[in-house]
Amino acid sequence: MLFFNYDYQDQNRDWSGGSRAPAVDNPDKEIRTSFATTGFQYLFNPDWGAQIEIPFDTRYFRTMGGPSGDDPVSLRWSQIGDIRLQGVYTGFSPDLSTGLIFGVKFPSGSYTQNDAYQDIDRDSEIGTGSTDFLVGAFHRGSLTANQSWNWFLQGNLDQPILFRDGYRPGLEVDAAIGVHYDGWTVGGAGVSPIGQVIVSDRARDSGPNSADPVASGYKRVLLSPGLEMDLHPVRFYVDAEFPVYQRMTGNQLVAPVLLKISASYHF
Repeated sequence: MLFFNYDYQDQNRDWSGGSRAPAVDNPDKEIRTSFATTGFQYLFNPDWGAQIEIPFDTRYFRTMGGPSGDDPVSLRWSQIGDIRLQGVYTGFSPDLSTGLIFGVKFPSGSYTQNDAYQDIDRDSEIGTGSTDFLVGAFHRGSLTANQSWNWFLQGNLDQPILFRDGYRPGLEVDAAIGVHYDGWTVGGAGVSPIGQVIVSDRARDSGPNSADPVASGYKRVLLSPGLEMDLHPVRFYVDAEFPVYQRMTGNQLVAPVLLKISASYHF
């Protein structure tokens, strides 16, 4: 499978703890990012597979800094992000409904992008500079006898293990549970509405070169309606992810919605 994912978020709201905060409390004003990821997955047999994801990200960052430390500054840059290489195992049961995902995130994205006044903090860089261990699991099943209604559960852990220049990103855990309906066809294409709940927990950054350990790390819950269209061998997917609960450590910028578009070709 060859796939392409596009994710977009515009972090333009100040948040502290569980509620909105005054913009004056945060020198950062906006972080707008487009994540364009190209990937390839290959199954060696029904049980084992591998995949690689290569992101190319574009970021717009607006903050207060410059020569006086209190001037409006706007910066934009684009570069390759942190590449992920993962293995997949689904041999726990004959229907391949349960699986493990494991691998490594490489420090391929730059963590040194900056201007003359060092206005970009480490936690605002596209790359983390860390090598991370990745592990996850998933399970899917049917809710009805005719298999038109189905459900899924998945979880992933991202643990940084090797660090650069005294900056240690926080451990992150993500999980999702959802349902989808597979009984619709439109013009020969399978159409599946999807709904899921996504939960994320990221620990605060640490280390002597941490950008701001008192303003990093979060917990959040998102509701995500989506739609998948299957025109075999091509498949399209789109969703929007809306925060319904957020608790940020310190003052941080959050996005009111996260958008995703995906296209894949199966051969």
